[in-house]
Amino acid sequence: MAWLEESPLLMRGAGWADYELLDSGGSRKLERYGPLRFIRPEPQALWRPRLPHWRADGEFLPASDEDGGGRWTFACAPAPPGWPLAWDDVRFTARCTPFRHLAFFPDMAPVWQWMREQLAGRHDAQLLNLFGYTGVGSLALSRHGTVTHVDASRKSVAQARENCALSGMEDRPIRWLTDDAVKFAARECRRGRRYDGIILDPPKFGRGPDGEVWRLENDLPVLLEHCRSLLDPRSRFLFLTVYAVRMSSLALGTLLVQMLADLPGRVEHGELVTVESGGDGRLLPTAIFARWSNHD
Repeated sequence: MAWLEESPLLMRGAGWADYELLDSGGSRKLERYGPLRFIRPEPQALWRPRLPHWRADGEFLPASDEDGGGRWTFACAPAPPGWPLAWDDVRFTARCTPFRHLAFFPDMAPVWQWMREQLAGRHDAQLLNLFGYTGVGSLALSRHGTVTHVDASRKSVAQARENCALSGMEDRPIRWLTDDAVKFAARECRRGRRYDGIILDPPKFGRGPDGEVWRLENDLPVLLEHCRSLLDPRSRFLFLTVYAVRMSSLALGTLLVQMLADLPGRVEHGELVTVESGGDGRLLPTAIFARWSNHD
């Protein structure tokens, strides 16, 4: 029976060659993406910045609506339409999107590494990435077996395919699907499919390719029920991340342990944090998570 680790964890993501969190504070953060620096809003950075002055190539200015919107401004010339970055053996294109991020989530790096550790020695695993976005997580998993990548955005799936080609991984067994995550998972349950690992990074609100409406608080329990049906005692993990909601990681963990109660293993929960590269290595929280792992 899966059991819940009640004490929260911190999953720390340090910078790497193509990414650094340089400073944070005053509800903003300064980051380096390859050769370029950007300032983005960060409501959780309640403290004062460490550096007296920030030099950046661009800044995202949020709209007054807390649910989104805003625009990029640039110090000199606009940022290029895309530029290549890498994490380990995965290559991908960064770009300034209308949604304030840069076409991938650098704070997910410790999650990619953790999933690889759960699959150590495996090359035949069946893996599912729901809300897979531009595919960095799918490419990170692809060394361990077959990956099914699902996202409702045709544009995101197309970008994921481009990142796959940039990484030289076109020959790997990855299924790139434009689909609604809940409907796809339900169909997989009816087909009797099983997976060794599932990662899901659902938005607070979204729409599927046919206009399906996703609301996290209403739809997450249903999706997790489907995910439970796709796992069995031989499965290795499920990893759930949630951004930008007023919710406790303990709530996610409690929901997950209920859904997976009849499986062995344990459920942990906590926060993803990014370590600043200077000063005393201050930690910036970015998301909450709950994860199930099974090594039996």
